[in-house]
Amino acid sequence: MLAAWVLWLDYRVQSEFAGKRWSLPARVYASPAEIYAGRAQTADNIEKLLLGSGYRKASSAGQPGYYSRTASTIEFMQREFHYWDGRQDARLVRVRFRDGEVRELRDLSGQGALPLARIEPELIGRIYPDNFEDRILVSYDDVPPALIQALLAVEDRNYFSHNGIDPKGVLRALYHNIVKRKLEQGGSTITQQLVKNFFLSPERTLARKANEAVMALLLERRYGKEEILGAYINEVYLGQQGRRSVHGFGTAAEFYFARPLNELRPDQIALLAGMVKGASRYNPRRHAGRARQRRDLVLDLMLQQGYLDEPAWRQARRQPLDLSARPRWISGKHPAFLQLVRKQLLRDYAIGDLRNKGLRIFTTLDTARQESTELVLQRQLRQLERAGSLDPGTLQAASIFVQTSTGAVLSLAGDRNAEYAGFNRALHARRPIGSLVKPFVYYTALTDPRRYSLVSGVSDTDISVRLADGSFWRPDNYDGRNHGQVSLLEALARSYNKATVRLGREIGLEQVIDTLYKAGVGDHIESFPSLLLGSLELTPLQVSQLYQTLANGGFLVPLNSIREVLDNTGNAVKRYGLDMRQALQGEAVFLTGFMMVQAVNRGTGRGLRRIIPEHLPLAGKTGTTNDLRDSWFAGFGDDITGVVWLGRDDNLPTRFTGATGALQVWGNMVKRQDFRSVDLLPPPGVGSMDAVGLPFAGACVRFPNIPYVLGFRPQNALSGGCR
Repeated sequence: MLAAWVLWLDYRVQSEFAGKRWSLPARVYASPAEIYAGRAQTADNIEKLLLGSGYRKASSAGQPGYYSRTASTIEFMQREFHYWDGRQDARLVRVRFRDGEVRELRDLSGQGALPLARIEPELIGRIYPDNFEDRILVSYDDVPPALIQALLAVEDRNYFSHNGIDPKGVLRALYHNIVKRKLEQGGSTITQQLVKNFFLSPERTLARKANEAVMALLLERRYGKEEILGAYINEVYLGQQGRRSVHGFGTAAEFYFARPLNELRPDQIALLAGMVKGASRYNPRRHAGRARQRRDLVLDLMLQQGYLDEPAWRQARRQPLDLSARPRWISGKHPAFLQLVRKQLLRDYAIGDLRNKGLRIFTTLDTARQESTELVLQRQLRQLERAGSLDPGTLQAASIFVQTSTGAVLSLAGDRNAEYAGFNRALHARRPIGSLVKPFVYYTALTDPRRYSLVSGVSDTDISVRLADGSFWRPDNYDGRNHGQVSLLEALARSYNKATVRLGREIGLEQVIDTLYKAGVGDHIESFPSLLLGSLELTPLQVSQLYQTLANGGFLVPLNSIREVLDNTGNAVKRYGLDMRQALQGEAVFLTGFMMVQAVNRGTGRGLRRIIPEHLPLAGKTGTTNDLRDSWFAGFGDDITGVVWLGRDDNLPTRFTGATGALQVWGNMVKRQDFRSVDLLPPPGVGSMDAVGLPFAGACVRFPNIPYVLGFRPQNALSGGCR
């Protein structure tokens, strides 16, 4: 029976230890910040990015994770980091600034001038396993020697000489505790502790202790000391955050100090080693005094056993606990963006793979742009509520900014509160888009250059449309006036409803719907005449897809939030390449974009001229729905497209048009971001007419270089005496 018992325990040790696969959460990273000579970046910008990635300021950047700064220079020691395109070695980088841009980038480790440097991406969230354990695996070769020394000093000084059980250690611990009259040392070896955590329940019975002792002997017989110690370092329990338990020293280093394990000082390592005895009792965030006493005991033992010399021991004992302010990453930063990441991941991965296999997910998030967006959104909504005499917290919002050429989502807000992880309006709030639909009506007309050009006339007068039920729909202009015969250019720039409906009826509602499908609307669109004025309900994400296609010369690129996925060994699991197709005609798209630039210069979007004159020209369109329930603005520059929506969850009026609400928020967001003017260089197939005079909003306006499709030079039938 004894032999059978031992054989059974031996079988468990071999099968469970050799086959142990930890459940590792997926780690989600923002996009790495890139630095290169000539880029518009200030020392303040770079310092903020370094702090976000866990760097600390010092008099000199002598080791990874530290930086130093003067008025015009930042030096930082890059960490070793495994990207999707290769490993970045640790190196000392100097960045010099002048006049708001990077003027010099050098590798002080010996390579001279650098074309590009990256700041490691910020960890913004994790997707946890069902057991809510958090763990960062650390290979034995990467474990700092100081951690091994601290564990030997306080937990098992004879670890490398015993066979799993240490009778001398038991007697020594018993003697020490009797002399000190308190329980400071235990008699269990590291191997026994690992057996308890790996195989057994925490109950305190003689049967469990017997199993623990025999299995420790068997484990030592089957496996090497380094392998056992490595497993212990990754398995030991070291804390709790809500439902999530923190296992292993790699995770604890980030949880308590927001730094990788190999960057910790001896005093910090001693603090973590001391917590093995009781993570709750010696939790430094709750019991700072008790934790410090335990840390100092570990340091004392390291001195006694020769692991620290006296100067290093004194310096370590003088250090404060120096914990990170709070473990912000544990619950995920930027939860609205993370919801988009999770949604897109679930198209390609089973939820079990996301929760258990330790995937490293690199996203498109620009943290500087995201944090700027969040700050502006909160500030602007408070100002608008005061201006509109609304109760605080009444207005809600969503915004998305994307890189036009790649479809990469750079920032996303789904609530006015950046930390809110509930209903995400950017992804799920389906609202009428109002006049944001109009550019697609005019684009559809311009695809027939024989009939329509920017100077073609359309009547902005009363129109009555008979509906399927026999009733009549009679749209009105926002200003309540008729404007007579106007050009397409004026009709879109000034957002005239009657002219738009008349034009849409001429070209056909089904043609407009077909354009919307081509531009990226994936949902079924009901064919109602009111669609021409934006009764179509879309989410801000869907609107962003539409405007990305328009801003990208008619090339549709599906919006994406994921750049690369690696497994826990650094190998590529999936690459997200660029999926691009020509969806709209390039010539008509350029003409539509030109009209949207005039909407900002002289039309409904001209409020931007007061907010961001330095960024002009920009293309944009306001959107307002019935009774001012929804306020929209969509706009784009050279390679960034952005959409902002304002509204109320109770669907009551906001009291703001697109121009007085969402445009103000959009403009103030862009003002704080890297945003370049729209490119007005005509593509092949488009020519321009010189200095055309057009009636516009009751005046004669001279428009230089009005574009048209080559081969279809229009006659300026509306000019009359306007020259």
